[in-house]
Amino acid sequence: MTIRVLVADDQEIVRTGLAMILDAQPGIEVAGQAADGRRAVELARRLRPDVCLFDIRMPGLDGIAATRALAGPGVENPLAVVVITTFDLDEYVYAALRAGARGFLLKNAGAALLSQAVHAAAEGDALIAPSVTARLLDTFARTGPSSSAARPVEELTHREEEILTAVARGRTNAEIADELFISLSTVKTHVASLMAKLGARNRVEIAMWAYQTGRVSDERR
Repeated sequence: MTIRVLVADDQEIVRTGLAMILDAQPGIEVAGQAADGRRAVELARRLRPDVCLFDIRMPGLDGIAATRALAGPGVENPLAVVVITTFDLDEYVYAALRAGARGFLLKNAGAALLSQAVHAAAEGDALIAPSVTARLLDTFARTGPSSSAARPVEELTHREEEILTAVARGRTNAEIADELFISLSTVKTHVASLMAKLGARNRVEIAMWAYQTGRVSDERR
C-alpha cells in the first residue's frame, strides 16, 4: 500500500526538496504541499493523507498549532503528524509531542530516517530523531503536567511491562517482536492494551509514563 504524505514548509526550496526525497522512496507518494499552517490544515482535512510532515515555524499557523488541530486531544479521527525542524530545542519537541505528533525529526536527518519516520507514523509507531531521543524523553517526563504519573486503570502484566520498557527505548513494533520472540500482531495487541490502561493517546505518551514512573533509567537505554 502506498503511503500518501502531505508536506508543509514555508520555504519553497525545503518543501520541494522534502517532496522530491519522499517521492523517490518506494511506497511513498506526496499527495499535497502547503506553504503555511492554515493551508496545511485545510489540505489535510480534505485529502486525509496517511502522514502529515510539518515544519514547526510557519506563518499564520505554526506547525505545533496545525498538529494540535489535526491530532490533538479530542480530535476525532486524528491524522498522523511528523514534525520536522532545523532547531534541536527541547521546548519544540515537548510542544510537538504534546500536540499529538507521532514523530520529531531534524531537517538534516537524511532520506533514510525521513522514510523510516513516515513509515513508522503510518503504522502507528513513533520515530524521534536519535540525536534527541534520550534527552527529550527525560525533559518531557520532568516537565509534564503532573509531578506524579497516574496509576493505570489495571495492573500491567509482566509482558506489558516488557513492552512498555521497549517502547520507552524507542523500539518499533517489529523490533519488539524480534527481541521478545513474539508475533507482530501480539505486540500490537499489548501496545493497544497499554494505551487503554494508561490513558495514553499514542506510543510517545506510553514512553513518557515509563520515564515518569522510573521504569527506564539512563544506564538501561
